[in-house]
Amino acid sequence: MTFRMPDDTRQPPAQRAVNRAEMTRRDLLRSGAAVATATLAPGVTLMAFGGSPAEAAGAADAGKRWGLLIDVSKCQDGCTDCITACSEENGWHDTGHPETDAQWIRKVTLKNSATGHTAEMPVMCQHCESPPCVDVCPTGASFKRKDGIVLVDKHICIGCRYCMMACPFKARSFVHEPTVNQKSHAPRGQGTVESCTLCVHRVDKGGTPACVEACAKAGHEAIIFGDLKDPESAISKRLAGYPSVALRPDLDLNPGVRYSNLG
Repeated sequence: MTFRMPDDTRQPPAQRAVNRAEMTRRDLLRSGAAVATATLAPGVTLMAFGGSPAEAAGAADAGKRWGLLIDVSKCQDGCTDCITACSEENGWHDTGHPETDAQWIRKVTLKNSATGHTAEMPVMCQHCESPPCVDVCPTGASFKRKDGIVLVDKHICIGCRYCMMACPFKARSFVHEPTVNQKSHAPRGQGTVESCTLCVHRVDKGGTPACVEACAKAGHEAIIFGDLKDPESAISKRLAGYPSVALRPDLDLNPGVRYSNLG
């Protein structure tokens, strides 16, 4: 593809350089979006969930901040119901390549080096108040909605993976394989980055994330979802009454996901 440069010979050299750099950037974004769109299934659009920052503004309520509270003491060893539910809900799956497979949510094992006590817990995108992924994204594809949910606009994601390197929780995945069995509410595109969306398509309709629902159905109720800004919500009351921690508190990211009973 050939891009025609504008006739800017009458402009100062410095301004001509800026113009050309901006045109190159726009061309790169258009090319990246075209490649990503080409890998989608018929009838599936990348903007189906969350949308761009502009589109998301209509759905998100700045008066809310959605989050999760995970009680590690209730998370059963060996249970993967939350992972299965997320996979089925959002259309990602094990392709047999663990080193490159998508991991919107994963179970990790913690061990207290002093006591030897071990515990399992789920880790997903922490939906930070100050998300590093957003800070490093060169195109604005990584963004945070007004209600705290962090998403990826895959129309302008160029697959640079800067956000993956910046995330201290290793919560983002790069789509290496061609996508199949697409979900219209959770579009995926080969060559783009993805992560937990807090099941934003459910949240915007007044529902709860699939992982929360699956955990409750299994009788564990280890994951609570709710509005962190509402003092009357179940999650806020639990946070006010019991101690909890954020992962990597030293980074001062104020994640929307909290953990209790880690000791």
